[in-house]
Amino acid sequence: MLTWLERFVPDRRVASFDDIEPTQLKQQGFKGIIADLDNTLVAAETGQATPELEKWLKQLKNDGFQVMIVSNNCRRRVAQVADALNIPYISRARKPARRAFLQALVQLRLKPDETVMVGDQLLTDIYGGKRLGLYTILVQPISPVEKWTTRLNRCLEKGIIILLKKQGLY
Repeated sequence: MLTWLERFVPDRRVASFDDIEPTQLKQQGFKGIIADLDNTLVAAETGQATPELEKWLKQLKNDGFQVMIVSNNCRRRVAQVADALNIPYISRARKPARRAFLQALVQLRLKPDETVMVGDQLLTDIYGGKRLGLYTILVQPISPVEKWTTRLNRCLEKGIIILLKKQGLY
């Protein structure tokens, strides 16, 4: 059982989504990826898929992975990107609440131990994924441009990271 503080510790940290090797995840037994959208897969200010993202998603699909976007953003914003990439999505997820993560697992027909959560925020993506037992990967935000709510979360994250470092967890 994880302590409250350990629920903010990602299983892995990488610079970018394209540092995540699908073949390696497959060898670890994972079958699906739930990914945050803004500043995880696309820059928050543009929402445009890059060729690198398209290549990574193609590789995931070729390796048999199921992929779903779970975002706290509005439906129109998430649908714009997800539909262009032909990926199912859940918008207005209210992460770190469990509901959207459970909904994604049901839609993907996967168990938590078969699923990876990829995101750029400790408070929403990592904590939310850890609460359900997902393997979590923290990516560096793509862009410094963020909504005010995310900026507030970043301030809280800094405090949590200080606590984690003091305990040797980060």
